[in-house]
Amino acid sequence: MITEENFKTLIPDVNWHYANKYIPLFDIVLPKYEIDTPLRKAYFLSQVTHESGGFKFVTENLNYSAKALYGVFRKYFPSLDTASAYARKPEKIANKVYANRMGNGPESSGDGWKYKGRGLIQLTGKSNYSELSKNTAQDFTSNPSIVSNPKWALTSACWYWQKRNINKYADEDDIHMVTKLINGGYNGLQNRQHLLEEFKKLYKI
Repeated sequence: MITEENFKTLIPDVNWHYANKYIPLFDIVLPKYEIDTPLRKAYFLSQVTHESGGFKFVTENLNYSAKALYGVFRKYFPSLDTASAYARKPEKIANKVYANRMGNGPESSGDGWKYKGRGLIQLTGKSNYSELSKNTAQDFTSNPSIVSNPKWALTSACWYWQKRNINKYADEDDIHMVTKLINGGYNGLQNRQHLLEEFKKLYKI
């Protein structure tokens, strides 16, 4: 089991102020989603630690500059001029870039902002919030902000993990495939590997 003592000793890169809220939940929530072997737990926890900045970030930050919008969301902002009208306006940005996909309505619906990324692995889009609601019998569609609460931030990440069958690649000790299924690429692979080694020590792998 993960305890305060072994977590703080073996995972020094994580800010305890944020992580301590999750310690009592790990051994309750993870097994419900078949994250139930030492290797699966090490992979899951290393990935969510990286994705959330050490359990610090559970709500998507969309406070982009015009330059950043042009760089990250060029499909929606093909020039700096078009990006300037949205710069540093998170709600407006979310409503544009998440419109008409993932179950969201048009930009005017406000769904992009309402169903922005939340949780330890950013749950995004109305359809995902709806699927999670069915899985947990908790209404996230009407009250999406609660996905940021520790229990649901963790649960939503476990649900996503199971939905994408990531245990298969954790069992194979394949960090590249695990990372790709979480990230879509290999961003932060070096840090993910470092955290994986720390969690493997915790689980004596």
